Amino acid sequence: MNKFARFSRPLLGVSLASLGASAFAAVPTEVTTALGAMKTDGVDMATLVLVAIIAVAAIMFLKKAIR
Repeated sequence: MNKFARFSRPLLGVSLASLGASAFAAVPTEVTTALGAMKTDGVDMATLVLVAIIAVAAIMFLKKAIR
């Protein structure tokens, strides 16, 4: 493996990571607040779906147990 290939991958990773950090720093606070609210709503919806799946599985299990 040549020297360029050995050192280019870590440098590429560092440069991409620094681009992501600088891009996030320019986001207004309203956007950050909205993203936080969307995250909360997403967690609530995921919890609802999970509870519904568990309820359906429990009903199916009880139906099989009755037969």
